[in-house]
Amino acid sequence: MERRHVLTSLAGGLASAGGLLAANGRRPKRIVLLYADDVGYGDFSCYGAQRVRTPNIDRLAAGGVRFTDAHCSAATCTPSRFSLLTGTYSFRVPAAKVLPGDASLLIEPGSVTLPSILKRQGYRTSVVGKWHLGLGRGPIDWNKEIRPGPLDIGFDESFIIPATGDRVPCVYVEDRRVRGLDPADPIQVSYRGPLDDSPTGKTHPELLRMTPSHGHDMTIVNGISRIGYMTGGKSALWNDDEMADTLTNRAVSFIEANRARDFFLYFASHDIHVPRVPNRRFRDATVMGPRGNAIAEFDWSVGRILETIDRHGLRNDTLVIVSSDNGAVIDDGYNDEAVPLLGSHRPNGPFRGGKYSNFEGGTRVPFIVNWPARIRRGSVSSALVGQLDLVRSLADLTGAKLPADAVPDSENVLPALLGETKSGRKRLVEQASSLSLREGDWKYIRPLKGNPSAVNAGNETGSSTEAQLYDLTSDPGEAKNLAADDAGRVARMESALEAIRSGRV
Repeated sequence: MERRHVLTSLAGGLASAGGLLAANGRRPKRIVLLYADDVGYGDFSCYGAQRVRTPNIDRLAAGGVRFTDAHCSAATCTPSRFSLLTGTYSFRVPAAKVLPGDASLLIEPGSVTLPSILKRQGYRTSVVGKWHLGLGRGPIDWNKEIRPGPLDIGFDESFIIPATGDRVPCVYVEDRRVRGLDPADPIQVSYRGPLDDSPTGKTHPELLRMTPSHGHDMTIVNGISRIGYMTGGKSALWNDDEMADTLTNRAVSFIEANRARDFFLYFASHDIHVPRVPNRRFRDATVMGPRGNAIAEFDWSVGRILETIDRHGLRNDTLVIVSSDNGAVIDDGYNDEAVPLLGSHRPNGPFRGGKYSNFEGGTRVPFIVNWPARIRRGSVSSALVGQLDLVRSLADLTGAKLPADAVPDSENVLPALLGETKSGRKRLVEQASSLSLREGDWKYIRPLKGNPSAVNAGNETGSSTEAQLYDLTSDPGEAKNLAADDAGRVARMESALEAIRSGRV
C-alpha cells in the first residue's frame, strides 16, 4: 500500500435516518470522547488503583458501564488513534506507526471517519488535545496555513498538539495555523539534525529541569529536552505546566458555545504521556510523583468537563466515553521518579506487559460508557470490544448509513456499549511488534522471525520466535504458554488471523 492510504470516500454518501431517532432508539444530543494517553487498565481507582484516586472517572463508571475486556487496536499511540477514527486496523497501513512531529497527515481527506459521520448527522465536531496523526502533505511550513489536517477529515474545529509533548514542534495548532506565532520569529523543525548551535539536552544537561533516561536529548523547551530539533516560534511555545488547563479550558469553551445544539467532542488529553509535568496544583495529589499526579490531573479535566455539562443541564442526554490509547509505561524516557515511586501500584492491573507489548497489558485498557438516558447505572461488562468499533456503533446509534466498504474492521457492538448485552466481538486483533488474535478468552501471539528483545522501556514486549497461546480464563497474566499442548488451536487461530490480516474476511 502507498504511504498515504486512501480510505473509502464520502462520495458514496452518508444517508441520514432523519429526525432525532436512530435505528436503535433516540440518539444522544451530545457525544463526548475522553481519550487518555498511556493510561493502563489499573490506573483508575474504579479499576482497582489505590495509590491514586479518580473520583470523576469513578462517578462515570458508577453511572454507566465499565468494561473489563475492552481494547485499543495497538500498543502504541498513532496506530490506536488511527483505528479509533477510521474503524480500520492500522496494520493495513504501513505508515500508521508512531510518527515524528513533522509527518504528513495519515488519514486521507474525504475518508469516512468517526467525525465525518457525526458531522453529516448534524453534530458540531471538535478535536482538542493530542493529535499525532500527521499534518499537511510533504514538508510542513509551520508559518503558513497547515493543510490538510483535522478539518479535512470531519472536524469543524480543532485545537491540537501536533504530535506529543516530547516531540517538537512544541506549539498548539488552532484549526490551520500555529497559535500565537510571531511572523518575525518563524518556526523551523527538523528530525534529521540540528538547525543551529543552540544548546540541546545532550550538550547542556545542566540546563534541564528533567533529565532524559534514554533518548529525548535534543532541543530544549521549558527546561525539558525533546525528540527532534526546533528553532524560532518563541511566542507560540506551550507551557508544559499549564497544558492540561489550556486544553481543558478549550474543551469547556466548545461545550458552552455549542450547548444549544448537537455536538461531538473528542478530547485527547496528554497528561500521563512523557514528559509528565502536571500543574503545581497537583504536586501532592499522590505519593507516586509526576506520573501519579498526572493521572489525578486527567481526572480533574474530566471533572471540569462533566461540571460544565451538568451546569448547563445537558447531562441526561450526553453520551460520555472514557478510554486510553494504549497500556501504561513507567519509564518512557525521562527521570521523573515514576519507577522508584510506583510502590504497590499495578498500572496495567492483573495483565502482563504494557505499552509496546503483545501481552494483554498493551491494549486492554479502561473503557467506560455513560449515558443516563439509556444506560443502566453500575453495570460491569466482560464483552470483548475494540475502540475501532465506535465508528460503526455510533453510526448506527445516530442513524447514519455507511457505504458497504467503509470502516472495514469496525463492528457494530452498540448493544454491548449500551449495557444491553455482555456479548461483543468474536475475534479481535491486537497489534504490537507482532499481531495477536483474541478469540473468546483464548489469545494467540504470532511468532516473529529473528531474535526479538524481551524488554522494551521496562515492559515485556511479548515477542518470541515461537508461537504463544494463552487461556485468559485461567491465566489472565499470560504466564503459561499452551501452544505446544494445543497445536490444533494454534493452527486454527493462525489461519483466522491471516485471513483477517489479508482482508479475506
